[in-house]
Amino acid sequence: MTDHDQQPSTSVPPRLLIEKTHNGENTTAQRLAMNRTGSFEWDVEAGTLDMDDAGLLVFGLNPQTFDSRPETVLGRLEPSERTRLDVAIDEAIESGRSSYSVHFRVPMDDGRDQWTHIQARILRSEGGRAHRIIGVVQDATAEVTHSAFVLDLEKRRQRQTSIVERTTSALSRAVTVDDVTAALTGPGGLARLGADGLSLGLVENTTLSAIALSGDSVEAIDALGEAGLDRRFPLADTVLSGRPRFLTSVPALTRRYPVLAPYADRLKFRSAAYLPLVAQARSLGTLALFYRENTTFNADERNLCLGLAAIVAQSVQRAKLFDEEREFATGLQSAMLPRRIQEIEGGEIAVRYHAAWSGRQVGGDWYDVIGLPKNRFGIVVGDVQGHDTHAAAIMGQLRIALRAYAAEGHPPSTVLARASRFLAELDTDRFATCAYAQVDLASGTVRVVRAGHFGPLIRHIDGRVGSPQVRGGLPLGISTDFLDEEFPETRLDLVPGETLVLYTDGLVEEPGADIDAGVQTLINEVSAGPASAHALADHLSERLWERWGSGDDVALLVLRRSPDPGSPRAPRLHQYIHQADPEGLSDARTIVRQALTDWEMAELADDAELVTGELLVNVLLHTEGGAVLTLEVLPEPVRRVRLSVQDRSSAWPRRRSPGETATSGRGLLLLDAVATRWGIEPRGEGKAVWCEIGPSTPSAATPPPAAKQGCRHS
Repeated sequence: MTDHDQQPSTSVPPRLLIEKTHNGENTTAQRLAMNRTGSFEWDVEAGTLDMDDAGLLVFGLNPQTFDSRPETVLGRLEPSERTRLDVAIDEAIESGRSSYSVHFRVPMDDGRDQWTHIQARILRSEGGRAHRIIGVVQDATAEVTHSAFVLDLEKRRQRQTSIVERTTSALSRAVTVDDVTAALTGPGGLARLGADGLSLGLVENTTLSAIALSGDSVEAIDALGEAGLDRRFPLADTVLSGRPRFLTSVPALTRRYPVLAPYADRLKFRSAAYLPLVAQARSLGTLALFYRENTTFNADERNLCLGLAAIVAQSVQRAKLFDEEREFATGLQSAMLPRRIQEIEGGEIAVRYHAAWSGRQVGGDWYDVIGLPKNRFGIVVGDVQGHDTHAAAIMGQLRIALRAYAAEGHPPSTVLARASRFLAELDTDRFATCAYAQVDLASGTVRVVRAGHFGPLIRHIDGRVGSPQVRGGLPLGISTDFLDEEFPETRLDLVPGETLVLYTDGLVEEPGADIDAGVQTLINEVSAGPASAHALADHLSERLWERWGSGDDVALLVLRRSPDPGSPRAPRLHQYIHQADPEGLSDARTIVRQALTDWEMAELADDAELVTGELLVNVLLHTEGGAVLTLEVLPEPVRRVRLSVQDRSSAWPRRRSPGETATSGRGLLLLDAVATRWGIEPRGEGKAVWCEIGPSTPSAATPPPAAKQGCRHS
């Protein structure tokens, strides 16, 4: 080693002169010194520190003036770093460890901070007391700096990987172009991209439209509007050139695109990346990413931006293809459905059709409303097997054929039999299900037939929803193949204010759930929905089809018979009681009592409720079918209530004289005792038993001839 007076100043990195041994090799100390590594020995008990020249130079100390005191070395450190070194040494000594290692910073005379590393071994006496510490000291600046660089690089790479993975995951679920824009601009969209703002412009013909804006990009795009493909604007320039633009400052942006200069003071971002969206050599548009913080767009950042643009371009291309296919499928299906639904007298009809969320997989669902003679009309909802253009073509032919058979005036059973034969003659492997009904709103009569399809639902005026037992036959086409073209007809009565609902299976098929659960959900929604036919159809579409995201198409028809509330002076209600509904009788009695209470005629409620039960029991026991109950207030000077029960039987009730132990035969006697007057009238295919309850008047003392004959008073 050279003499101390030959050492360079400690203000510059030392340059040690290397001596050679007799065989020309470097000594160990010299090799360590060349790596800025020295050694020391600290006598803890004596409080002296022996450090070689290389170690002193690591601390920036002059070996000629070093006084062998530990305090001299510690005096070179900032207070915080000195505390860190003291704590590390004290903890090692007090814990009984045999070594310690610590990194700390040493301020050098040239103003830089040098990272220094000490690795030391503690020598202890037999009693465990530390008396000597020996170790090495090293300039670890390069090591620590490289480690920090590696950590920062790894951190950046992990962030970039996370951005790509999260963006890919979000866009993988995007089906339509609207889904893509929602994934980019919705909650967490900018965070996934690692940007503070974005704009997405897509090319349509010769126009560039900004379809998505988010974050701090909004004010920048205010100047663009529908700029078309104008190279003065960055989005259009990127599309036309097909090259990305990385702008690291607002001045750089305005220098390249002077048209944006008037808006420079409104821009909140400092840098921007304009990225062309290209898929399969086709230019789709531009994605612009904006950043608040300065960025130089190094190679990794540019590659990240280009990778994000490629992901977005693929998603946009896939979404546009899906939108085009869906538009084609929806247009084809709509062209085969009725262009308009005729208005009907005495009610309202609402129809809804929803295409499946599956691109070109056109469905075979349909609906129709068919005008018939004598102010009647037919309604039908059906579904052809399959989800393709073949199913749609068959649906179009079958709908027209069924409409023609119905318009010829055939009864419902014959209409479906002929439609089944028509489908079988098409020589196709497809079948179809449907429900068809002929409706007469003047009388409320609905004649229903079904071919392997769901039966209708009826919502009563009190909000209850019934599922009538409608007999059915085999699906169309199959019934002909099996020589079984029987489609039994079921008659229903739709009283004023009630609603009939026909639907296809797409409305009740909830993914992962049983079909019966889906039907029950539909019943609940029909009950809870609004009264209007159109409002109820919208409610069902929103609550069921849109919520479930059905992969099947849906046809829905809602028919409501206009309510008959009467007038304020003469209110009126109607209620249908189905023969198979065990709770219908109890509900009817409750409805009568509640109505009279609401009409401020509660004093007549007991008699009216008693008569209601007697008349309905007579119908439900002795006839086949349900009954229509009508309760109304007669607008006379002395107000009375009129109660009528209509059924389909032509057999009139007979007055009998029951014995003491008889269990029946007292109904007409009770009616005669309670009612002010009563009678029987023919009604179409059946009859109506009516009575009036309330105070007598002189004009009512003698019943009219028709009523007297009907009542058979003696």
